[in-house]
Amino acid sequence: MDAKVKLAVVGAGGVVGREVLGALLAAGVQAEQLTLFGSERSAGEELEYGEESLAVDPLEEGAFRGQHVVILATPAEISRKLAAEVQAAGAWAVDVSAAFRAEEAVPLVLPGVNDTALDAGFKGRIVAVPSSVSTALALICTPLLPLGLQRVHVTALMGASSAGMAGVRELEQHTAALLSGRDNEPGRFPHRLALNFIPQVGAFVAETGDTEEERSWYGELLRLWGEKGAGVRVTGTAVQVPTFFGHGLSVLLEGRGLNLNTVRAALKGSAALKLLDEPGERVYPMPMLVTADEAVHVGRLRGTPGGVQLFASVDNALRGGALAAVQVAETLGLRR
Repeated sequence: MDAKVKLAVVGAGGVVGREVLGALLAAGVQAEQLTLFGSERSAGEELEYGEESLAVDPLEEGAFRGQHVVILATPAEISRKLAAEVQAAGAWAVDVSAAFRAEEAVPLVLPGVNDTALDAGFKGRIVAVPSSVSTALALICTPLLPLGLQRVHVTALMGASSAGMAGVRELEQHTAALLSGRDNEPGRFPHRLALNFIPQVGAFVAETGDTEEERSWYGELLRLWGEKGAGVRVTGTAVQVPTFFGHGLSVLLEGRGLNLNTVRAALKGSAALKLLDEPGERVYPMPMLVTADEAVHVGRLRGTPGGVQLFASVDNALRGGALAAVQVAETLGLRR
């Protein structure tokens, strides 16, 4: 990245924020280019950045002045407020939350899928990146669109880190309590997650019975694909599971041109995917294997009448926001 570009990361101490720092380091961003911001609780904390340590500053009035790009690794309600302040300071805001993903005036960008979205005219200086599940589905399904993909059905097994560090801490504390014979009231999740599955991620949408998380997959994929994805149906169920990091996706793909051979060849040819499909040797995707890997792992491919079923794993913090945000920031840095 251009050494003259000044970048800020808000929420640098969180699950996604730490992955953003790792991606920035890998992109060659120097420590002197970076400013880190956090909540009152994390202000003053020192975070490792390569061989250096960077202090987390509190957010104060005028904090974004002089920045070219600000990556918001913050909850949606905070991103909405801060994005306006970033724009007012003349910088670009790259948001990893759900705050702007459905807004037509804000481009939703996943590098490698719809890079030209940043070339279209739009108002404001905000760019959104898709969720981890939408990212994984887009990377798996985009090579299949030319084959006649018609329907995608997914069961997403989502780790506690989908709820940030608060979700990780709650699962950790509640698991320890249960093993000690105690039970705690749920906080970040609708029910106790420790030693349990919860078939609800996000609030329910009354008219359909879907959750907001489930509904978002179709909307985000439609925005990423544009006319290329016209007619593709996307449905599924989101399940919160008692693992800390990484998501698992059971995916059913249907379409007139899909079979085991065509799908395997298309997936194998994608640099964004890693095929782990030797089930007889116990080689298949698992969350523990995908940690810190930019690729989405895909395996357990099986033919079905009219399509193919597979299992995938994605590092939800790295691939679900951090990496895309840094790649978008690199592009925007050239337009400062």
